Amino acid sequence: MGHLQKSFDRRTFLRATARTTVAVAAASVVGASAASASAAPAAGAPSRLPIPKNRVSIQLYSVRDKVTSLGFAVVLPELARMGYNEVEFAGYTQNTSILGRQITPKEIRRILDDNGLRATGSHVGLGNFAGNLEGELDTAEILGMPHVGTANAPSGTNTVAAYQAAAEDFNEWGRAATARGLKLYQHNHSGEFAFASDQPSVRLYDVFLRNTDPRYVYLEMDVYWAFVGQYRYPGFEPAAYVRDQPYRYPLFHLKDGVSAPGSGDGYSMVEFGAGDLPYERFVRDIGPRDSHIGIYEQDNAVNTLPNPPGSLGAAERSLGGIKRLLGA
Repeated sequence: MGHLQKSFDRRTFLRATARTTVAVAAASVVGASAASASAAPAAGAPSRLPIPKNRVSIQLYSVRDKVTSLGFAVVLPELARMGYNEVEFAGYTQNTSILGRQITPKEIRRILDDNGLRATGSHVGLGNFAGNLEGELDTAEILGMPHVGTANAPSGTNTVAAYQAAAEDFNEWGRAATARGLKLYQHNHSGEFAFASDQPSVRLYDVFLRNTDPRYVYLEMDVYWAFVGQYRYPGFEPAAYVRDQPYRYPLFHLKDGVSAPGSGDGYSMVEFGAGDLPYERFVRDIGPRDSHIGIYEQDNAVNTLPNPPGSLGAAERSLGGIKRLLGA
């Protein structure tokens, strides 16, 4: 694997990681201890969250600065060392100065395999699905991922007709993915829970669910953004969607927040375990009828200080918070 990266002083890198963890942990632990008391099961108690303890994933957008600057051949082994089992991609590129060219999906797959990691899925732009669907499915197969999805809203137009038309596109793409043994999914932000501009009593997310074929189109619930959606567009419970159709939600984004009632979103994003998002209640209310892969994501982790390693320190501390939730 040495040919995939330039020389890198790994001991210096790991010392930096350790220093950052120690430097920031004290502040995080103070906030996390109170939050974890309510969010995590008692010591030794089995997790009530139907997320396999050996399939905790990370959305690489959380460490995008390190992927870009250091490359997959440095970042993926470091995530495996932390204890992550899987990764969800947010693109397949790194700084071309690392290899003198762009890395290939086959090379990324080799790094995954060499470090005992699996690919959970990937966030792909809607334009890629519309213009290069088979190519995106080819890449998914090379990387060995069972899911391929998008973090884009189904439509940029908030009307019922636009969401119905978008659902038909997803059905078409989902049929193609299913034919190749893959599950196509859509990842929510808060805007999907808004009401239609032309029918103010109709929630857009409900239009999308009703008009997509459950055989071909799946959902990745970002729990944080679902609760932001509940704050901004009240009248629903995030857990109810999962409880009613658990098989449609193979993936969760586990992202934490601190209540901020005066803000537009109602929450401020923080490391997992340092917030007060009601994960204990969410876990109880989704029910045990299916299994969902848990994926850590923190959109603002690249701004975590001190830096370096910044986002990698946040990823390691957040994995600890997720494991406390799972009773691992």
